[in-house]
This record gives sequence, C-alpha cells and structure tokens, in this order.
Amino acid sequence: MSDATREGGGSVIPQIRIMRRSGLEQRATFFELFFDLVYVFAVTQLSHHLLATHLTWTGAAETAFMLLAVYWAWNYTTWMANWFDPETAPVRLVLMFVMLASLLMAVAIPEGFGDLALLFACSYAALQIGRNLFVVIVTPRGTFNRNFRHILAWSVASAPFWVAGGLIDDARWPLWLAALALDLAGPLAQYWLPGDGSAPMSQWAIDGHHFAERFQLFVIIALGESIVLTGVTASGTELSLEIGVALSVSFLGSVALWWLYFSGASPVIAHRLGHSSSEDVGALGRDIYTYLHVPIVAGIVLTAVGDELVVAHPDHDLEITGALAVLGGPALFLLGLLACSLRVRHRTGWPTVAAVVVLLAGVPVMAGRSGLATSTFALVVLGTLAVVEFRRTASVNSRDVPSTGG
Repeated sequence: MSDATREGGGSVIPQIRIMRRSGLEQRATFFELFFDLVYVFAVTQLSHHLLATHLTWTGAAETAFMLLAVYWAWNYTTWMANWFDPETAPVRLVLMFVMLASLLMAVAIPEGFGDLALLFACSYAALQIGRNLFVVIVTPRGTFNRNFRHILAWSVASAPFWVAGGLIDDARWPLWLAALALDLAGPLAQYWLPGDGSAPMSQWAIDGHHFAERFQLFVIIALGESIVLTGVTASGTELSLEIGVALSVSFLGSVALWWLYFSGASPVIAHRLGHSSSEDVGALGRDIYTYLHVPIVAGIVLTAVGDELVVAHPDHDLEITGALAVLGGPALFLLGLLACSLRVRHRTGWPTVAAVVVLLAGVPVMAGRSGLATSTFALVVLGTLAVVEFRRTASVNSRDVPSTGG
C-alpha cells in the first residue's frame, strides 16, 4: 500500500489501494446498493413508529429525532464511500460492520425512547466511531488523515451523551439533543478542534455524479417504502372499490413526488455539483445533501404515514394530525426542493411556493373531511405542479438549444 498522496493540485486524497481511482467516472456499486437495504428497513421502522404513537406530538418528535440519526449514519457513510472503494475487502468489511450496527439501530426504533434506547444509542455511536477510526488507521499521515482525525474526535465527543441518554430515562431528551446537536454542528463548524484548527470544505473533493446518484437512491428508498407501506395496508383489508381508489391516489401521489424530484430539482443539482470547482464542490455537497435533503426525506416519510392512514380507512374523517401528515408531508418535501434550488441558484418560479401555501392552508380546511378527499386534494396540487414544472423546464430547454439552418 503506497503512502504517496495526491496533495498536489489542491487534492488531499491519498493514493492508496483501497481508494477509488481518480479520473474515472464513479458509479454506485452493487455493494452500496446492498448496504442500502438496511436503511429500507430503518425507514419502514420509522413510519411504523409514528403510526404506533397514533400521530401524537411526542411520537412525531421521537420519530423526527430518530430519522435524523438514521439519516446522519447513512449520510456519513456515503461521504466515506465516495472516496473508498467498496469493491476492496477492507472497505467491504467496515461497511458490513456499519450495516450490522445500522440493523441493530433500526431494530431498536420501535422502543428507541423506551426499553431499547441504549441499543439505539450504542449502535449509532459505535458505527460512527468505528467507521471514522478505520479511516484514520488505514490512511497515511497528511491532510486527509488529519481531517478524519477531527471527524473522529467529534464522534467521540458526542458518544458519552448518546450512551448516557440511553441509560437515564429522565434525562434522555436533553442528553440526546446535546449529542445530536454536536453531530449536526460538526460539518458547519468544519470539525474545528482547539489547537488544531478546522478542516476547510475546499479540501473535501468529491465525485459530484456519484454523490448525487447515492442520494437519489436514498430518495428512491423513501419513495419505495411509501409504496410498500400502502400496498401492505391494502392487502390486509377486505379490498373494496373505495380502498382501491385510495391506493391508486396514494400511488399517483408518490409518482408526482418522484417526478418533481427526478425530472426537476435533482438533475439541476447534479449538474451544478458536477461542474463546480474543487473549492466549491465540498461545501455544495455538505449543504445540499447533508442538510437540505433532510426535509425532502422527512416529507416523503410523513407522506407515507398519511397514505397508510387513508388507505386503511379512506372514508374516515381525518383529525388535524392526520391532515398534517397527508398535506404537510408533501409541503415539507417541496420546501426541501426549494431550499436545494436556492442553494444552487436555480430559479424555481412561483408555482412551487404557491403549492406549499395551498397545501399548508388546506390542513385546517381538510381536517374533519375524509382521508380520500384530503389525499385527492394533495394529488391535485402535486399533479398540477408537476405539469407546470415539466412545461416550464421543457420551455427553458428548448430556448437553450441553438437553432440550425435548413
């Protein structure tokens, strides 16, 4: 294993055997897709936890907190796998360790704030520390190694709060909030350590196309969980015409979310990331994917919960919490898309803003109405927006294509 590094030309990535080859187009590997399967289960567990709490505010807070932890674990591993080759044995072994710890964390989610709190906390802390420790051990001394020593130090600093929160029921919320705040603040603080400075984002060179593809796949995971949840719910009922209509409306709503992300914001983000300078790409990747994709994923999960409520009882009147799930989920998703578009300086236009306003304004109006009527209202808003955005994008693209003489 060579200790030579590519620190010339602004790159700090070590040139060692287990790293991805530079100068080649990077794509998601089959092992990365295999790795994601654990998080399919985790997202399903999160939806079930929120449903099991009957959409109480306490249940929503617990689910949101655990969603952030699950996403943070997957997100950090994706950053690591952007540089390290999952086709090599050492990297596969550490990813298997992260998979196992993630599986245990996902298993603990239903009782994540109860009897299995310690399992949830220890699994999360172990995978974060173990993965970062691996990078520090296998990379030669240099800027890249120093940056990961900083990340490891931040992971170690938050671990006692995670473990203590798992042990002490009465102090769980303040301890875990402190732990998560440390983890969330790390990238923004550029992992600053007293006496050793920070790790500037200009040093975090990433493959923009591979990075975009990995987070696109996580959005697919969340959307897929929505379809699975409604399908399982429908199959557990005496299928009627009304339930069939509700299932169809929920499915078309998932299609609209897919369309708005993959035919709208995602290609723009991927293009911007792929054509950014090495000084900008790290900061863009951090802002867009580490932070601004959180409301996108959370919106899909909340929408899935609302869809399950509607498919299970399409003729039942929704309470305010049910209407918030059915309409607030898509609104949260659209707010995430807006934030990403603003970060890459892409003009989103007024239709997306109007759709968010209409969805949120519809919550008090649709509370007390049937789930099917509320879900249909959400579909009309999302479908209209998808059509408007598709026509706007097609118009922009046609103006960008130079005309040719006959």
